[in-house]
Amino acid sequence: MSQKIAIVGGGYIGAELAKSLDDTAEVTLIEPRSHFVHAPAMIRAVVDPSLLDRALIPYDRLLTNGRVIASKAKAIDAKGVTLEDGTRVEADQIVVATGSSNAMPFKPQGADIAGLKADNQRIHQQLKAARRIGIVGAGAVGTELAGEISYAMPDKKVTLISSDEALFPTMPSKLGSSLAAKLRKAGVTLILGQRAENLESMTEPYAGSLQLADGSQHDFDLIFPVIGSRANSEVLETLAGVQKTTANRIKVDPWMRPSSLPNVFAAGDVADVGDAMTIVATSRQLPWAVNGGVKFGHCGGAKVGQFGASALERAALI
Repeated sequence: MSQKIAIVGGGYIGAELAKSLDDTAEVTLIEPRSHFVHAPAMIRAVVDPSLLDRALIPYDRLLTNGRVIASKAKAIDAKGVTLEDGTRVEADQIVVATGSSNAMPFKPQGADIAGLKADNQRIHQQLKAARRIGIVGAGAVGTELAGEISYAMPDKKVTLISSDEALFPTMPSKLGSSLAAKLRKAGVTLILGQRAENLESMTEPYAGSLQLADGSQHDFDLIFPVIGSRANSEVLETLAGVQKTTANRIKVDPWMRPSSLPNVFAAGDVADVGDAMTIVATSRQLPWAVNGGVKFGHCGGAKVGQFGASALERAALI
C-alpha cells in the first residue's frame, strides 16, 4: 500500500520532491501560488522583463498521479496538514519546504503572482530612468543583481554596499576576490565593510540618500535593499519544541526533523542544516530526501549529506 505524502511548499525542493515521488506514493503538494517562481531568472528579469513568462512556471502540469492544492497550510500534526480553510490533508509523511521571502520583485508577496508581474514592470521602469543605482547587501541576490545591471545597462553607475569586509566571506577567499575583480571590471563600485544606517525600506526599491557607518552620504536614483532572506517558518512554529535560529529558520536534527514527530521533516531554506539559503544548499538536501538511507519514522540510516538506499521512495513503497 503506497504511502500518503504531503509536501508543504512548491519551491525548488518541494516541487522536485513531489515530482520524484509521483509514481511511487500518493503525493499532495500544498502551495498557495499558481506558479513556480524561478528565483535566479527573476533577478535578470529586472533588467529584461521579457524573461518573466519563462521564469514563472504553472503548477498545473507538475504531477501526473498526485494532486496540487492551491492553499496555505495553517497547522501540522502527526496525522496530516490543516489548510487555512479548515480542510484536512491526511498524510503518513509530511515535508515542510515553505522557502523564504526576499525583497521585491525577486519573490512574490504571498501568493500574488499578478502583483509580482506588476512589481517587475514598475521597478524595471524605475531602473531604466535611474542613473545612480545603490544595492545594499552583497549576498547571492545583491551580487547577481549588480552584475546583471552592469552588463545589460552599462550606462548606469552601480554601487554595491556590504557590511562584510569581503564578498562571500564564509566561502573560500578566491571566490570573493574573483567576483570583486569581475564586478569592478564591469564598472561596479564596491563599498565593503560599511553598514547602511538609514534604509527606508527593507523590501522595496526606492530613491534616496544612504548614510553609511563611516558617516559618508551617498545619493541614489534607485536603492535596492537585498540584505538577506527570511525563512517562511510560521507553519512549523505550530509544532511543540520547535526552535528558531537566525533569519527565522528552524533548527532540525541530522535527519531533518524539526520536532519530536518522527514523520515530519523540514527542507530547503526553512530548515537550518548549517548551509546558507541558496539553491546550491537545497540541491544537497534533495538527494538525501529522495535517496537517503533512512526510512521515515526511524532514527537509523544516513543523515543529511550521506547517500545510500532510498528514503522518501522507500517510505512511499511501504
